[in-house]
Amino acid sequence: MRTKALIAATALIALIPLAASAGEVENRIHDQNARIAQGVHSGSLTYGEYRSVDGRLDGIQAQRNRDLRANDGHLTGNEYAQLNREENNLSDRISFDKHNVNRQH
Repeated sequence: MRTKALIAATALIALIPLAASAGEVENRIHDQNARIAQGVHSGSLTYGEYRSVDGRLDGIQAQRNRDLRANDGHLTGNEYAQLNREENNLSDRISFDKHNVNRQH
């Protein structure tokens, strides 16, 4: 009986990082959405830049939702890594677009 409890506890501990990673991805999506909104508000993102980065962000959110549905509300390590890479690339794109010479009129 004690062995079963130990195995169950170990399995639960192993799942915690996967659940946390799904929340981390969601937090980054929220933060990037705020950065995009700030760029639109300040005029540092043009309409075309906004459409581009917002579309990519929507794609990341859609992929996260598909991955979570496919795995009972959890992300696999590979799914998390892929979403993280996509978010890193999008973050770089937002920064570039906000700091280039293009401005809203």
